[in-house]
Amino acid sequence: MPDSEQPPQQPLIKQGAHGRSVPSRTEMVVMVAALMALNALAIDIMLPALGEIASATGLTGASPEDANRQQLIIFAYILGFGAPQLFWGPISDRFGRRMPLSIGLIGYALTAVLCAALRDFHALLAARFLQGVFASGARLVAVSVVRDLYAGRRMAGFMSLVMTIFMIVPMIAPAMGQVVLFIAPWQWIFGVLALFGLALLVWTWFRLPETLPEDSRKPLNLASAFGNYLEVGRSRVTFGYMCASGIIFGALFSFIGSSEQVFRGVFGQEETFAFWFAGIAAALAGANFFNSRFVERVGMRRLSHGAMVVFILMSSALALRTWLFGESLYWFFPMFTLTFACFGMMGANFSALAMEPLGKIAGTASAAYGFATTTVSSLLGMVIGSYYNGTTLPLMLGFVALGVGSLIVVLITEKGKLFSSR
Repeated sequence: MPDSEQPPQQPLIKQGAHGRSVPSRTEMVVMVAALMALNALAIDIMLPALGEIASATGLTGASPEDANRQQLIIFAYILGFGAPQLFWGPISDRFGRRMPLSIGLIGYALTAVLCAALRDFHALLAARFLQGVFASGARLVAVSVVRDLYAGRRMAGFMSLVMTIFMIVPMIAPAMGQVVLFIAPWQWIFGVLALFGLALLVWTWFRLPETLPEDSRKPLNLASAFGNYLEVGRSRVTFGYMCASGIIFGALFSFIGSSEQVFRGVFGQEETFAFWFAGIAAALAGANFFNSRFVERVGMRRLSHGAMVVFILMSSALALRTWLFGESLYWFFPMFTLTFACFGMMGANFSALAMEPLGKIAGTASAAYGFATTTVSSLLGMVIGSYYNGTTLPLMLGFVALGVGSLIVVLITEKGKLFSSR
């Protein structure tokens, strides 16, 4: 049955490959959100402890360069999370979704334990990279399962609900990290990651069916994988929105990497950093919920293109205001929050637009998309973060540059036409 004729909100399949029923839509939303939250938790719970972890593992923090290098605890994980998806994709399309997911969750928990045991900064970065590799498998399977079950605007609506719930983690993770530091050594931050990974392993093992039928699986060989990735590259829409996402999400990672320095260093919010961060995350969650309510009526392109234009205008206005009048938390916070909320109407819609043409190779398409939105984005974010100079101006100029770059890619992809109802 074509996507447009499917009953509203119903999955494309109701049973997994071995006859096990697909959980209810509510349970699937929460499950997928939890799987994607592995990544957010591994990043955001670290933020209040970056300085302490860096110091305990041999980074002195005596110079501005050392202070910026503590961001590598975040970026090492993100870099590990990116490129391996190119390998997880073909594996998922060959062996199904459950096996790669279980391997990813077990590896995520074990590397969290390893991180807690290390006392060398460079060894910690290597372990964080490896943790990102395993997390990437879980994230890829989560998106592939959604594409197995939904398509088009319903996929965008489903993913917006996922992102609304998922955003609870960035809202509370820094506070969780702060609480852990109050009652236990920093090693227990990694303990929380290990316990969360194991809990998800148990839940998915007993509740998530195999959503990729045997007759839909692709052979695992170099020629087949290369051919599938060529198919991704040949799809104008997929490749275009993949590149646009890779650029625009560099802005998101640049803020995450430098957020502690911004709120504590620029604005002096030593004790309340977690609350300011939670406020920004709450606005992003609200934008995702808004998107989930309106995307099926308004359309993915109209919402995401509009959000991108607002993103550029707001970040430009904030950069200009800071350059002319200096730093002010009470100007920065509301203007930045509105700017950051635009990700809520770009993320799910860009993902659904990119995935829609390639449902038959959803694992490979998800891998390519995940690579663009993590590896490329993290490299761009790391470059912007390295220019932190005690002010927010480099961050906001980076937002403007990446917003304009993403808009140019979308204009090329859509042949100059924005806000289409398609």
